[in-house]
Amino acid sequence: MGITDIVILNWNGEQHLRTFLPSVVANSPAGVRITVADNGSTDGSRELLKREFPDVNLIEMDRNYGYAEGYNRALTEGSFDGTGYFVLLNSDVETPPGWLEPLTEYLDDHPRTAAVAPKILSFENKSTFEYAGASGGFIDALGYPFCRGRILTTLEQDTGQYDDAREVFWATGACMAVRKDVFHELGGFDPGFFAHMEEIDLCWRMQLAGWKIAVQPRSHVYHLGGGTLQSGSPRKLYLNYRNTLYMLYKNLPPGRRGMAIALRMMADGLSALVYLLTFRAGAFRAVWTAHRDFRSTRKKYGHLPPVTVPLKKLSGVYHGSIVARYLFGKRKFGRML
Repeated sequence: MGITDIVILNWNGEQHLRTFLPSVVANSPAGVRITVADNGSTDGSRELLKREFPDVNLIEMDRNYGYAEGYNRALTEGSFDGTGYFVLLNSDVETPPGWLEPLTEYLDDHPRTAAVAPKILSFENKSTFEYAGASGGFIDALGYPFCRGRILTTLEQDTGQYDDAREVFWATGACMAVRKDVFHELGGFDPGFFAHMEEIDLCWRMQLAGWKIAVQPRSHVYHLGGGTLQSGSPRKLYLNYRNTLYMLYKNLPPGRRGMAIALRMMADGLSALVYLLTFRAGAFRAVWTAHRDFRSTRKKYGHLPPVTVPLKKLSGVYHGSIVARYLFGKRKFGRML
């Protein structure tokens, strides 16, 4: 089956490494290699790793390439075996005993599954789902992601209600086990995204290529979240708004994407108006700049072959509007899909 490599991308995360890396080292099975790919940190991360974690492999990059290109470079240029699985893990994730085996066993038992994620719980409140993944990722018709256990900003308590393994639309980049050969065959993450939404884009492309995506809640980890960009920061909002438009443009059939993008941009405009009326000028500018940059750069994807598989044919898709559903008070996943 090849070798399993845990790869943690780090940028100025010295305190996260000090807090969370010991659990990864202690609770990963023998024979699993742990690598930290450092994205040009300037905060002492590299010195900490060399001093306190000498058995952890270190890849040192010359600058911050972001999540997408940073991982692409690390996984391509690192001395990794060509078969087996990558486990992409954020630096702010605590891993309990027994967290890894259910993920690799799921991939062993499901040869058409390209990526699988664990259940993601909050590090600060371990009985609550965490925003970046919860118990499996889904998407609606306009590209809004949501999860079993997290609808927009509402987080549910974990009472075991979503403990069944199942196919989903996307596996979270906070903790994702992925087949090495599939990752490389599909070109990895889109480096143009820099950060945010790149794992959803990759999972979408995996499904278009005939692969499946899954969640296996027999595995769970605890995610702190917001380690690099805080929720609601203008930079994070910009990347999310822009990259969602990129994702729709790339992965929808040509006959469908025009209307979907127009509707999504209208919805974004309403969000921008709310930001303006609530005196969040930075957030308003983030939306405006994201739309401007999308319009000026979308042609870079013109070389891609046209998509023929409609979104409705893929797993984990809600064909309505998750935003409208939320506004009408339906803020739990329940049995919606």
